[in-house]
Amino acid sequence: MADFVPGVEISTEAPTIEVTVSPDRPLPLGRQLFRLVVVDSAGNISKPDQVEVIIADQDAPTAVLRGPKVTPFGQSFGMDGSASFDAGGGKVVKWIWTYLGPAT
Repeated sequence: MADFVPGVEISTEAPTIEVTVSPDRPLPLGRQLFRLVVVDSAGNISKPDQVEVIIADQDAPTAVLRGPKVTPFGQSFGMDGSASFDAGGGKVVKWIWTYLGPAT
């Protein structure tokens, strides 16, 4: 596992590596570039190869709806969706409200 920092080379003697991220230090959303250069036993250095990895928010947001348990007949009341969140790195930008009719 490796903690990648832009522009800092990491040298290994294994042909694979894991990019280590954590919730407090994620890679930014969007296109991220990684480069690989290899060296053979004679010390010859390859031309670089690179890959573009798209870091995408693929987790659905969570809707949290709060409203009164009881309200007087004929009175208006408020509902609140402000506790809704997106743990996948995004931001809730729209709330879509629907009245579904009487509960059965």
